[in-house]
Amino acid sequence: MSAGISVDLGSATPPYEQIRAQVSSLIAIGALAPGARLPTVRRLAADLGIAAGTVARAYRELEQSGLIETRRRNGTVVAGTQAALPRPEALATDAGTVTAAVDRYIAEGRKAGLDDAALLAVLRTRLGQGDG
Repeated sequence: MSAGISVDLGSATPPYEQIRAQVSSLIAIGALAPGARLPTVRRLAADLGIAAGTVARAYRELEQSGLIETRRRNGTVVAGTQAALPRPEALATDAGTVTAAVDRYIAEGRKAGLDDAALLAVLRTRLGQGDG
């Protein structure tokens, strides 16, 4: 069980960063709910065919950002979605400003290894929260 996580060893993005970005995105879109258990470091590493230290680094960074937490008996679980995506400041009504923000969103998503479907899912989730 790799929780829908994959690694492209041919990518310029380091494997630990690919894992970190994918788990963060899965949390952001609600595919991993608070309290959901993640695979163990060893299990995910074996599933992906990579070193356990690579997965451990991704998990450490996710834990430092407050997205996951490690519990002695329960393993590694999703802490919540509050840190998954920064709350955007109110955008100006100027169409150019909004377009520039969308361009930045797409660029950041691409850097994180997200495809169009994942970017749209994050956007739909955020729109569905009724904050704006």
